[in-house]
Amino acid sequence: MSGAVTVRVPAKVNVQLAVGAARPDGFHDLANVFLAVSLYDEVTAAPAAALTVSCAGPDADQVPLDRTNLAARAAEILAARNGLAPDVHLHIEKRIPVAGGMAGGSADGAAALLACDALWGLKTPAEELLAICAELGSDVPFSLVGGAALGTGRGEILTPVAAGAFHWVFAVADGGLSTPAVFREFDRLTAGTQVPAPEASPALLAALASGDPDALAATLANGLQAAAFSLRPQLADTLAAGTGAGALAGLVSGSGPTTAFLVRDAESAAKVAAALEASGTCRSTHTASSPAPGATLL
Repeated sequence: MSGAVTVRVPAKVNVQLAVGAARPDGFHDLANVFLAVSLYDEVTAAPAAALTVSCAGPDADQVPLDRTNLAARAAEILAARNGLAPDVHLHIEKRIPVAGGMAGGSADGAAALLACDALWGLKTPAEELLAICAELGSDVPFSLVGGAALGTGRGEILTPVAAGAFHWVFAVADGGLSTPAVFREFDRLTAGTQVPAPEASPALLAALASGDPDALAATLANGLQAAAFSLRPQLADTLAAGTGAGALAGLVSGSGPTTAFLVRDAESAAKVAAALEASGTCRSTHTASSPAPGATLL
């Protein structure tokens, strides 16, 4: 064990999120096409007398600093598996929107796991790190690996997929949305209907691999979008503002309330971001490109 270790970890956007009916365990089967984007948190692990967490950056006051934080849980699980005390201070530099549907909490869990593994000199095999990630949450394994992948099961079973380069604008809403609340609203809206088994769209996967933004724009889909709109109707205004400003397509990112806009290039991204900021329909914007690498030691 030596000095501090810092890991950079990306946000994600779901270019397709197909949602099945609720399972007996309360989760939903998904066909979840993840794309990592160049918007990052950094987590630094340093030796300490006990497990502590701190956070800085936008909305840092909304990040839990107790054992409910996935970064803290990651340290606890890794330490317990190796007969260690989780004596580490974890500092999160926050850039990914909090409760925004971009897997910020999951990203911090994956980053903390990799940082503690390096800090403690454990050299845990990748398969075991991924198993711990799946224990932490459905989106955590993808945060570790990054790039582009199809997530099945509840999203934790990953198959890498090919992806060309794409440009994005993300509009951050005021306040977050609880992922469990959005899934409950999905269940309410689909009650009494036959929810089809989720499947990845061949057309979307082909468009993603091609790097053609027009083809990808035509295939973007989010099965949770209606539920997010139901809970936060004003998101429709944000989507209209972004597409009206020239985005090729827009959708709610994951469970929301961040909205994601696919654009043709970096120049278009700057224009759409400026228009969204001026529209008054969102709190702030980020531009990013994809795919991005997963959790990386700095």
